[in-house]
Amino acid sequence: MNIIIQSNIKTLVQLKVILNHLTDFELGDASVTPYYSSIGSHIRHILNFYDCIFNLNSKNEVDLVARDRNKEVETMCKIARFYLNTIIEKLNSFEYNMNDSVIVFDDLGLGKTAMTYTYGALFSQANSHTIHHYAIINYILDGLEISIDDANFGYNPTTPKKANLN
Repeated sequence: MNIIIQSNIKTLVQLKVILNHLTDFELGDASVTPYYSSIGSHIRHILNFYDCIFNLNSKNEVDLVARDRNKEVETMCKIARFYLNTIIEKLNSFEYNMNDSVIVFDDLGLGKTAMTYTYGALFSQANSHTIHHYAIINYILDGLEISIDDANFGYNPTTPKKANLN
């Protein structure tokens, strides 16, 4: 299996810890300031990004704007776990060459635009995007006073870690 796909799977598997630790209420709780988003909304957003990749059309195009936005994923741990497992299964069976080109549609703030990526670049973006949202989820967990047993959750692998001063 390709190292880029392995990295994406490793990153996504961290969600299992979160989803197995939270209640449905905690998953959907949008009470933390300043943005009032929930852990579930970020998980849904992450998984929708991957789902867009797997909805490649016959013209070899991926539309990152055409997201499902299933609200049940945001509020029901069981549904979110099922969606997560589906995405991981699709990653495990992904067989495209990472150097092959794919046309990606996204809205970068000035309307929908097409860009040429490689699959490697697209999955690299997906992995970084996921880690970025994990950091936001960490802030929400802190605001909800929920702790998880994963010191690496929400940190990019290149982020320097504080030395233990004890």
